[in-house]
Amino acid sequence: MAEFAHYYLDFLAKLGKNFLVFFESIFGAISNIFTRDVKDYLSDLNESIKAFDTLGWITLLLVTTINVLLAFFIIYRILLMLRKYLFVRRKEIEKEELLEEMGKLRDQVEQLAIEKNQIFALKLNEFSGDRGVASAALLGGGLQTEEEDDSTPIITPELSRFSKLVTVDNKYKFNPSYISMTDNDMLTLPELVQNYVYYAASHLKLYYKPDVVRQFIAGLATSKVLILEGISGTGKTSLPYSFAKFFDNNASLISVQPSWRDRGELLGYLNEFTKKFNETDFLAAVYESTYRDDINIIVLDEMNLARIEYYFAEFLSVMEMPDKSEWKIELIPSPDPTDPKNMHEGKIIVPQNVWFVGTANQDDSTFTITDKVYDRAIAITLNEKGEFFDAPITDVVHISFDYLESLFNKARSEYSLSSKGADRLTKVSEFIQEKFRIGFGNRILRQINTFVPVYMGLGGTENAALDFMLTTKILKKFSALNLVFLLKELNDLVTVIEKLFGKDEMPMSIEAIRRLEKSL
Repeated sequence: MAEFAHYYLDFLAKLGKNFLVFFESIFGAISNIFTRDVKDYLSDLNESIKAFDTLGWITLLLVTTINVLLAFFIIYRILLMLRKYLFVRRKEIEKEELLEEMGKLRDQVEQLAIEKNQIFALKLNEFSGDRGVASAALLGGGLQTEEEDDSTPIITPELSRFSKLVTVDNKYKFNPSYISMTDNDMLTLPELVQNYVYYAASHLKLYYKPDVVRQFIAGLATSKVLILEGISGTGKTSLPYSFAKFFDNNASLISVQPSWRDRGELLGYLNEFTKKFNETDFLAAVYESTYRDDINIIVLDEMNLARIEYYFAEFLSVMEMPDKSEWKIELIPSPDPTDPKNMHEGKIIVPQNVWFVGTANQDDSTFTITDKVYDRAIAITLNEKGEFFDAPITDVVHISFDYLESLFNKARSEYSLSSKGADRLTKVSEFIQEKFRIGFGNRILRQINTFVPVYMGLGGTENAALDFMLTTKILKKFSALNLVFLLKELNDLVTVIEKLFGKDEMPMSIEAIRRLEKSL
């Protein structure tokens, strides 16, 4: 054992001496380069410089410049790396300090919440003693409830994971929403069009043609999703905004972001760190409409900045269900007693009195809207700015959803797609199916049978309604075809439409076909 210890100590001594020699040689070399050898460099240069010719002098200056720049570059890079290291290190230290501070603040917030609950519970007990009403509270920081005459608990936003939605609950618990209609509010569908056009012009300086308003209102009767597309500055966002104002309401404006990839961006998500649901304004707007009796419009501004079928797919699917009671969106798999009142088993209802209106620009910064979306929505194109006209001052109206729905139902009972119109539409669709291999299913047929009667009830004609639906539902699909080889078929389609409906009866369809021809 003593021999091994002697050997191992000698080994460590030699190894340490070698490391010492290694570092001494490195630092000695560096010292020679920048101190002692500098005198030799200058002496050698002084001896050699006497024999330099002109080219030698030029080369000396060039090489010296390159060497100086190279040395500067190396030193600069080393300084940058050092600075970056120090910066990252400082950030890490700051992050650790921030996390530590957040932990302390979270503990303080929890303690304050407990103290607040205890104080609130004492007040509830005193209050309930005066009125003889039972009250309960979890003094350790849980649910606070006050049993009222209707046995409805009061949940404060701080105690629920859905603070915004619970705030809505409390707002309408003591101030319920209801619509009180007078005789002046009970407009017919044609009066609704005229009054809105006058209101928008006289109060908001927005000038819309009656045909566009008929398309919009008939679209509301046909689908819960409308798309307003066209060039910028034509009033796409202003149309649903002013329409909500006309009903003495405010449209909820939601700005779609290019980063949206799934429904979590639209509705929110449960934060596992805070155990709170990060509610979005969109979710709050949908939930609040469950308490209201009027017409609610949610605007998805520039909805095609992200792929619609990604973030809005669940709504598109749910609203296809024939049973309206099944229009539910799951937010969270496990319910909690503190969840909002109108949320059932972690799901919220998509109510019938809400519409989703998306605006869409068509440029390089946006995504193409797919057929899946177009088939389920009503798309209206706005490519012209409204022209000024003098309109009388017109007041807002207070109309309930039920009353608007009754107007739609009345139009469906009084008007319908005529047999002649249906026959013409069938012949056009057969020609398109034969020549272009494009057709439409039962969904679009149902939309046509709903849109046409309401459009006629609004004061429009059957041909104008069919012209709109043919353009937006069928001809829009032509952009996916290789039309270079179908020019003759396009001309023949114009002939068929004009022969069946009349030369000037289908201007939108004819214009859409001519645009397709010009784009080739």
